Amino acid sequence: MLDIVVLAAGKGTRMKSALPKVLHPVGGKPMLGHVLDTARTLNADYLNVVIGHGAELVEQQYQNDDVRFVLQAEQLGTGHAVQQAQQHLRNDALNLILYGDVPLIKIETLQSLIDGIDSDSMGLLTVELANPTGYGRIIRDGANQVTAIVEEKDASPEQKAITEGNTGVMAIWGKDLNRWLPQLSDNNAQKEYYLTDVIALAQAEGKRINTQVVLEEEEVLGVNDRRQQAQLERYYQQRQADMAMQDGATLLDPSRFDCRGELTLGQDVIIDVNCVIEGKVSLGDGVRIGPNCQLINTSIAAGTVVKANTVCEDAVIGEACDIGPYARVRPGTVLSKGAKLGNFVETKKAIIGEGSKVNHLTYIGDSEIGDGVNVGAGTITCNYDGVNKSKTTIKNGAFIGSNSSLVAPVTIGENATVAAGATITTDVEDGALAVARAKQRSIKSWKRPTKK
Repeated sequence: MLDIVVLAAGKGTRMKSALPKVLHPVGGKPMLGHVLDTARTLNADYLNVVIGHGAELVEQQYQNDDVRFVLQAEQLGTGHAVQQAQQHLRNDALNLILYGDVPLIKIETLQSLIDGIDSDSMGLLTVELANPTGYGRIIRDGANQVTAIVEEKDASPEQKAITEGNTGVMAIWGKDLNRWLPQLSDNNAQKEYYLTDVIALAQAEGKRINTQVVLEEEEVLGVNDRRQQAQLERYYQQRQADMAMQDGATLLDPSRFDCRGELTLGQDVIIDVNCVIEGKVSLGDGVRIGPNCQLINTSIAAGTVVKANTVCEDAVIGEACDIGPYARVRPGTVLSKGAKLGNFVETKKAIIGEGSKVNHLTYIGDSEIGDGVNVGAGTITCNYDGVNKSKTTIKNGAFIGSNSSLVAPVTIGENATVAAGATITTDVEDGALAVARAKQRSIKSWKRPTKK
């Protein structure tokens, strides 16, 4: 049995924010969200989250059947935090201690830590540091066994020279943790109850302390300020870029790629610089994404090209489409095979048929467009009367001239033509030509205004 205790009560004063520290994002997801997702992947029986500062905000965001919140009203150290959850620590369960501001520990690292523990031992995650300042130091004896952890403020100069640091992550049997927690003392420079003191208690009882050493420092880096948050963001994005390239994608500059969600890739996908992926995005075989694009909860089928500076959100894009540059594909848009949206085209809740073209400077909203339709530059579907939204239907083979306004609800018939500059307020029959313009006049005596 596995229970997890996540310490997430800290205020994060150095973040200088009204938002609780654990709700600040890395990779588009709050740090605590990363930790809870990892915990769920480990198939824990219970997730105990110790909250304090901003407790209501944290609880609102992560209220779930498998999360049990415990309040730490006063922040008196990590040991004190775990003590608040002691009523939920089962004697026969292994308890994994994680931290809400340490979001990027790999599942494989934690699984290795857990796998190394038997009934007579506990687990401790450590890290070798180029600069261990701020970390508790791992004290080992002549047999290389861990005997204690000394916090930096309590460390001697010799101990401060040690480069093996404590990550704070531990795996301890409930029966041991329940016995050791009441023995913790605040007799230290910080006047806090350190969870790290259980190491000395375990050693005194002859318990083996099995250590797992983390290979990458960033994996266990905690966030205390905006600079560390930015550092973790870059590390996370490099990991995302590496995974995308392992899946066969070509990233023209991996250092300028941001994935803040889940990306599914086909073969031979090419992604140019400064693209941002959010939510769930899938890119089919041979898809090409131009520079400076944002893709949000969108699926793009094989062979489609998305040109520079295009935004696609909550859209379904079919095969061999051509989109952009500077297009905005808003929620509810569905493009069929071979459809084209050109520069400065905006669509919203629009179904666009196979091979249809909306090339320039056009807004298509609350519309259904058939196959083989051509929509001229500057066309607008007037879908909103100030109170209600209505639908525009354009049937197969229709041709819409430039600068037309289609006032919904309205239907343009199959193979019908709308003359340029027309304002259409009633349905157009199949094959008909609709002309709706004011009669042109020439006023010979008209004088231009003069500047006053």
